[in-house]
Amino acid sequence: MRKTLFLIAALSLASCGTVYQSQRVVSRASDDLKVRVVPMTSQSVLVANRSAYEPKDLPEVFRTTAGMGSGLRGNGAIPEPAYTAQTRPNSLETRLPPVTNPQPYTIGIGDVVLLATPSGNSVEELAGLLAAQNSRQGYTVQDDGAIAIPDVGRVSIAGMTIEEAEDTLFQRLIDAQIEPTFSLEIASFNSKKVAIGGAVNNPGVLPITLTPLYLEAALANRGGITATDMEYTSVRLYRDGTIYQIPLDTLYSQDNLNRILLQPGDSVFVDDAYQLDQAAAYFDQQIRLATYRQNARSEALNQLQTEVSLRRSMLQEQRENYAAQVDYDAVERDYVYLTGEVDQQGRFPLPLGRSATLADALYSGGGGLSVSTADPRHIYVLRGSDDPMEFDALTAWNLDAKNAASMTLATRFELRPNDIVFIAEQPVTRWQRTINQITPSIINLGTATVSN
Repeated sequence: MRKTLFLIAALSLASCGTVYQSQRVVSRASDDLKVRVVPMTSQSVLVANRSAYEPKDLPEVFRTTAGMGSGLRGNGAIPEPAYTAQTRPNSLETRLPPVTNPQPYTIGIGDVVLLATPSGNSVEELAGLLAAQNSRQGYTVQDDGAIAIPDVGRVSIAGMTIEEAEDTLFQRLIDAQIEPTFSLEIASFNSKKVAIGGAVNNPGVLPITLTPLYLEAALANRGGITATDMEYTSVRLYRDGTIYQIPLDTLYSQDNLNRILLQPGDSVFVDDAYQLDQAAAYFDQQIRLATYRQNARSEALNQLQTEVSLRRSMLQEQRENYAAQVDYDAVERDYVYLTGEVDQQGRFPLPLGRSATLADALYSGGGGLSVSTADPRHIYVLRGSDDPMEFDALTAWNLDAKNAASMTLATRFELRPNDIVFIAEQPVTRWQRTINQITPSIINLGTATVSN
């Protein structure tokens, strides 16, 4: 009797349409919808991927860098030297520099010193420091005032006389257990210089050596004076911010003036145009222009750094605004929709700047196959026609993943906006859900019958 009641109840529920109806994809052609099921193969994937699609791109602000500024600006172009012509003077004033006495040469940065040793037993003990007999090894005084000697180390000698440097090196060789048989020489004088310019045959720079450098010798070294008007030619000396002047005829008539001792950093300018500003330009403008360039570069770097910081802040703000719009769904995006037996039904946003595949949709954000209920033989990508006259035409690309190797096709199948990824349920799942739906109704019906 009970079996009869259960059967009657089940048939009644089925006839009323209350029994569970599962979703399926069926190939059919009717007046309202035309569905064509196409197995997903290597060839059909190529056909599906041919459909025209241009992925939406990230805003330009994500490709812009803060370093695309206007570059170094600084203070503009360096001004040209300005010379103000003067009237021909009646006489030239003599302004002599203070008297200085020769001092022993002190070793400076950039000088090259030689360590020379005679032949003998000391050569073997100085291996790496000195070569064969009468060896001469040069060492440049570095920026820290020291020279680097193999097996000895760095020895600071800047600011010392040759005798003082020899004493220092002697002690360091003793400390290194090397026989200190050597002599110290300066091979190249690079630390102390004097500039000669103006009406001379060969303007240039002269080094100051062990021999004191006097004005007369410096002018002769540069090929002598080329001025034709001796009466109005002067030799100007720039030293420590002061310009000294000696008329040329006075210089030649007084022997003691030729013995003016030049100091490191002096600039000598032979002026035959009786324009004081020319000498000032030679002495002063080189210093001023160098300072100007340095200051302009520093200012330009500061401006650029400020501009980059402001630009970075602006770009960051624009990017954050875009991210906020994405969070509030205020940005137009392309989506693919996941339904059926997936872990999480919903929509999958197509990435910006590139295409996405079926595998991306299935395995991004928890939207993969439901292991317990999904039928891997029936994975579909439903895609409508792009032809306005065929909006009712639908293609269902079917991936049969019963063989797991077929999932490689999912990594090649490119998705398009508004595609629907549908995964059918297993037959046992369909039956289980039908039973779960009709069982409460049957139980209620049976209870009511027994009660009657």
